[in-house]
Amino acid sequence: MKNYLSPSILAADFWDLGEQVRAAERGGATYLHVDVMDGHFVPNLTMGVPLVKQLKKATSLPLDVHLMIANPLVQVPWFLKAGADIVTAHAETLYGEELHAFIAMAHDSGAKAGLSIKPKTPVEVLEPVIDELDLVLVMSVEPGFSGQSYIAGSEDKVAAVAAMARRHGSNPLIEVDGGINGETAGSVIEAGANVLVAGSAIYHTQLTVAAVTTADA
Repeated sequence: MKNYLSPSILAADFWDLGEQVRAAERGGATYLHVDVMDGHFVPNLTMGVPLVKQLKKATSLPLDVHLMIANPLVQVPWFLKAGADIVTAHAETLYGEELHAFIAMAHDSGAKAGLSIKPKTPVEVLEPVIDELDLVLVMSVEPGFSGQSYIAGSEDKVAAVAAMARRHGSNPLIEVDGGINGETAGSVIEAGANVLVAGSAIYHTQLTVAAVTTADA
């Protein structure tokens, strides 16, 4: 199974962001991960629509936009218009028909739709829409801050998502975000993940894309 890397620019040097993006391209990244935090759903406050617009002009990599925000149905259209290729909202912020509405909003614009779940959120919240999703993002840290350590056992949640997808005959990308590096990548890949988000491991230690994505068991 081929594995893909989505470097998180949250860990990049914003003083030289253009070069940091080019470094991701040269290193063989598949996507560019953009962490959007609103200071409400999570305590931190990060980048927004203007940066997504600029990134769209600066790279040919698909923009993998992770919305850690409290009101995705209001803001998703802004990010889609700005150029997001994948929009991932948190399942904890959407209820009932809102889940379907979010996915339809992304698909109607030509983008891919993803849902993310926090470490303590049961995978069962995904079941009503697993057939419609292009991507499931399993958080292996509590969302909100870069540089956290991987929560042991997160690979079990990845395996549960993969099993659910098989039962439904669906095949969403399974992405993992949080503490991913050369030591932790193997277990989540073995469990069924095929997209790895890495920030500190790429930008702070110069770990190569290949070192992360070839960590197959």
